[in-house]
Amino acid sequence: MPATTRRQASSLSPRVVREMTPSPRYKGVLKNSGFNFLPDGKSFHVFGMMSRELELIVCCVGVFVSFSLFAVMQEDVYEAQGENGGERFSMTFFALVFERAVNALCALLAIFVFGGSGYKLPLKEIFHSGSSQMLAMAASNEALRYVSYPTQVLGKSCKMVPVMLGGLVLGGRKFSRFQYLSVAFVTFGVFLFNYGKASSSSGKSASVTENSTYGLSLIFLSLVFDAITGGLQDKVKTSTKVLNPSHRKTAKPSAHESMLYTNLSGAIVALVFAILTGQITSGFAFCAKYPKVLKAIVCYSLASAVGQNFIYHTITSFDVLVLTTVTTTRKIFSTVYSVFRNPNQTLTNIQWTGCFIVFAFLGMETAEKVHRSRNINAARGRAKLV
Repeated sequence: MPATTRRQASSLSPRVVREMTPSPRYKGVLKNSGFNFLPDGKSFHVFGMMSRELELIVCCVGVFVSFSLFAVMQEDVYEAQGENGGERFSMTFFALVFERAVNALCALLAIFVFGGSGYKLPLKEIFHSGSSQMLAMAASNEALRYVSYPTQVLGKSCKMVPVMLGGLVLGGRKFSRFQYLSVAFVTFGVFLFNYGKASSSSGKSASVTENSTYGLSLIFLSLVFDAITGGLQDKVKTSTKVLNPSHRKTAKPSAHESMLYTNLSGAIVALVFAILTGQITSGFAFCAKYPKVLKAIVCYSLASAVGQNFIYHTITSFDVLVLTTVTTTRKIFSTVYSVFRNPNQTLTNIQWTGCFIVFAFLGMETAEKVHRSRNINAARGRAKLV
């Protein structure tokens, strides 16, 4: 704290000083030891040793590699097992308990080492947000039992559909013509991709086709929970400022606090569902029978934890638009890689057309957001000059 600030604070009562200055619950091992990686007290300062350009490259590569590995391992979990491919992993809540717990433990370790924000946090609201996020992922993961990974990725690309419907029906929001056009074409592209499959007489293909409508319903349910999660996360931000009235402008959970409590709440709810559905015992039994499934769960859980760290740092240090661009590119790569990795997922020309339409409009949407953001920043710059 600067000397001038200390002199001003000294004239105030001790109670006022305590209210003005956030008191971290735990400063972290590095700060307490005097070995300070974190001169600003907010972010892991190994990145501070890099130029901004190199830092951005590291973040982008980290997100891309982590979640590409996550996608591959997740697909392996839900692959048919056994000599005749007669068994499939169906213990979705069991896998989510493991993944969320690993994420929470990594976040707890980071807080132990680097410290927290010191602000009062709305744990009840964070619990609701984390639970909703977990249910969104549960529906998305469960869909992999009925549809291919490319279908799941493209289906999740329709995220704007429930958001737009909810905004129109509940909030009276207005959307631009481009947004309506984008949603229409992305939905059309997903339709082409899913229903442009080549007909097959094999029992396996028939089973997947028969259940594809149910799989798409699960994806849509996941999108609905995504929309709910977005609203709950906004509520968390507002409640944090209310709980810290002396620091309304700066009060927010640290990246690792958000990661800890969100994943912990998701793990608790997933554990309850896993116990009620008997997936704990059946999950361990399946993994004991097919150890490579357990290996895949462990790998994608660790990849998720690493990826979340890069995501939070990218959002904090750069811009959400940067993250959107990286994740969209990663989805394209994962989809194409999945197709070439699995010979059974050969796409027809109609499906490739649907895939192209979806990612073309996602790219256009990202470009439109970048353009709009630059216009807003330019307008703010002109306003300051005036």
